[in-house]
Amino acid sequence: MNLLIAWYDNLYNVLNTINVVILYVIGVPFGLQLIYMLLFWLPKKKWKKTSKINRIAVVIPAHNEEDVIYDTVKSVIEKQKYPKDMYDVYVIADNCNDKTKELALKAGAKKVYEHFDDDPKHHMVGYALKYGFAELLKEGIEYDFIIRLDADNHINDEFFSLMNDAYNAGAKIARPYESALNMTQNGFTKACGLYYTFDSRCSSRVRERLHLDAHVNGPGSLTDYQIIKRIGGYDTVTMCEDTEFNFKRMFEKYRCHYVEDAVVYEDLPSTMKDTLARNKRLGAGNTRMLIRYTPKLFFYTFKNLNFSFIENWLTYLFIPICPILCLWLPGFYIYAYIYHFMGNEADFSKNFLWFTNLDWVGYTTALIVFMISILFVFCGILQATLMVLSDYKKLGAKRRRDLLSGILLFPIFSIVYVVTITIGIFSPPKWEKVNRNKIKKDEAN
Repeated sequence: MNLLIAWYDNLYNVLNTINVVILYVIGVPFGLQLIYMLLFWLPKKKWKKTSKINRIAVVIPAHNEEDVIYDTVKSVIEKQKYPKDMYDVYVIADNCNDKTKELALKAGAKKVYEHFDDDPKHHMVGYALKYGFAELLKEGIEYDFIIRLDADNHINDEFFSLMNDAYNAGAKIARPYESALNMTQNGFTKACGLYYTFDSRCSSRVRERLHLDAHVNGPGSLTDYQIIKRIGGYDTVTMCEDTEFNFKRMFEKYRCHYVEDAVVYEDLPSTMKDTLARNKRLGAGNTRMLIRYTPKLFFYTFKNLNFSFIENWLTYLFIPICPILCLWLPGFYIYAYIYHFMGNEADFSKNFLWFTNLDWVGYTTALIVFMISILFVFCGILQATLMVLSDYKKLGAKRRRDLLSGILLFPIFSIVYVVTITIGIFSPPKWEKVNRNKIKKDEAN
């Protein structure tokens, strides 16, 4: 019996030690996000206006996007306050069996590249972009930079002009402010939008002001055309090809910038089902990408003495942290409670309140758990409130109170995010079509 008790004691001690280490690891990226929130007051960077007009290629990958591609292309062509003869729109219709090509051309796309690949493992946006960029280079047209959009994206009217200013100021890689087309559709989209746009309003602004590299993801990103020519097109085909593309340019010592007044609006998932589809892709792709690039990110941190690499790693560490929050922490603390409760049946009150008898390690652990809980609830609501107070117009709302339900639902959506990302980590990577909420086909028919 004593041997059995000793075995349980040893197991608990081992698991508790592992738990303490995990909590410290979790605390670092959470602490970084807290710093970004506390630096909310930093002024945004303003890029110097320029009179030089550069030639732009707009590239849009699309997989069965007949619901939105017409409106997206037409909006880009007609609404930009930029010389019409200085930009062209190219659509890559990837394995489409709908009217994506016809509608894109009808809306005014210069050309649609049709890409067909029977290999289901290649049904990802990276392969579409690899093919499309190769075809674009064959055109022989000299562009200055490329703007990549998704099929459901819209951009503010000054987008090209603002990106042009940043390019002329030396930005070879840049990202815009990411907002939502359907922000006020329902409480779910409001909470979702506030969650995703935090990286634009807070994290990206602080990175730019502290001379750290921006996280340049796909929608609205700017890339110097000379980079595309040098690497021969597009050199990533993974599920998170945009993040990998950004990493590779960082390794080549390109600074990645943030242009805050240039806004890209994307269609947010409005249901649990669509959020799951989106986050399965993010969870599966980012986890595999992080495993692959962790050694290089640490290597280049010390090689270039650039904190941007570690900052990227810490931010993307939230992805593998999700299953820890979902599985490990609940499992461990349920086990810990049972262990302490069953350890001494004669003293029920002592074991029921076992956490009052912790040593310094236990107190430290409890403190970290408490801080994470506070960050999750209080700071989550606070950061959502700050977003609404400062950026409600960019978020597509006419009044601040229109986003009140999003603030209150923010912690709940955070739980949804963690759970769906966890499911995604254990799912095979796949480029799935997500239902669109902004369907405007009447004008095209």
